[in-house]
Amino acid sequence: MDEGQSTEGGGKEFWRVLEELRARLANGAYPLGSTLPAQRALADEMGVSRDTVQRALRALAGEGWIESRQGSGSRVVKSPIHLGTPQQETPRVRATLGTFVARAFAQPVVQLDVFTLTSESLDAHIRLQAERVRLGEVRPERIELRMLLPDTSLTLPYPRAKHLAGEGEARPDDGSGSEPGQVAQLNGTLHDRLNDITRRHSISLRSALRDLKTEKLVPSVQVEVRYVPLTPAFKLYLRPGVEALFGPYEVVERSILLDDETEVDAIDVLGLGSTLTRHVNDEGDPDSSGSVFVESMRAWFDSCWNLLARPS
Repeated sequence: MDEGQSTEGGGKEFWRVLEELRARLANGAYPLGSTLPAQRALADEMGVSRDTVQRALRALAGEGWIESRQGSGSRVVKSPIHLGTPQQETPRVRATLGTFVARAFAQPVVQLDVFTLTSESLDAHIRLQAERVRLGEVRPERIELRMLLPDTSLTLPYPRAKHLAGEGEARPDDGSGSEPGQVAQLNGTLHDRLNDITRRHSISLRSALRDLKTEKLVPSVQVEVRYVPLTPAFKLYLRPGVEALFGPYEVVERSILLDDETEVDAIDVLGLGSTLTRHVNDEGDPDSSGSVFVESMRAWFDSCWNLLARPS
């Protein structure tokens, strides 16, 4: 997708609305069981057409976060595990990305090492913390972010098309080693879409952090993204030497809405809903399970960064 595209149907406005609604789910503005504002109200608030809002809501429904019914509006039916209460934040139990990133930004030096599929979830939380910096709630002196993403040349196992919605099942492999033409084309479209999502969120979080330096709010900001020939089966967030969040991606069947309004039944992963566990480095006991995990993940990340990765 062209970054400069501005048509509401499949361009910037659709993505802007979708990402704003995702951010609101992420920051708890729309909690589990709540009903989203009416489509017309959302359209007026965001300055877009109702059709653009409808497309964004269909995308959220396809991802499993909301359920829309005629005459009843859209209700939140799944709460992102990345958001939660600080009370969940105990070692080796379900943890939340929001409070993890907030703890990092509460330090004078923000250090984050990340391995993820698209950086979509991280982008939402980085932008939230950037606003906290602007409001003077936190005052970091230096921000250092290193991020590993899968190489765009990889043929990933997900997302992968099952069939076109409303049509017969399309077998992805007939045993000959080649995909039927229609399914192969859909998979190419889905992978292009994934790469576009990754690119947009990488640009977004880079800009959010570098703007803090430009605005002279944070004296030093270093953001570096590298690409590795690895398919992410898990996501990893590290505060080096301090703590780690780790969680496998959840493989699901879901409907993906393409820019041309085509709905594709696909095998995909949901990063926003993946379960994260927190591991804390115990400085008093380097042999504790938390300490061993944090240090081993740091060693793994550094080896990938130095030996496998290529610069963006």
